[in-house]
Amino acid sequence: MDKPRIDELLPHAGGSRYALVMIAAKRARQINSYYHSLGENTMGIEDLTPPLINTRSTNLLTIAFEEIVDNKIEYQAPD
Repeated sequence: MDKPRIDELLPHAGGSRYALVMIAAKRARQINSYYHSLGENTMGIEDLTPPLINTRSTNLLTIAFEEIVDNKIEYQAPD
């Protein structure tokens, strides 16, 4: 993965690589569920969030990282 770079991503996750991985993995699973529901034509698709950006990438994790860099996903540090 070349873009987005780790130094662009870390500030969006409070500087924590662990938090970055957790945020991106959770979002990638959400996007996967959305695409999976489209293919099955199941009910409840309105509850799922489609990708929040336009991208040429088909890799779900890359899409999640791009959303993070574009400030589409917010991270709130635990208190």
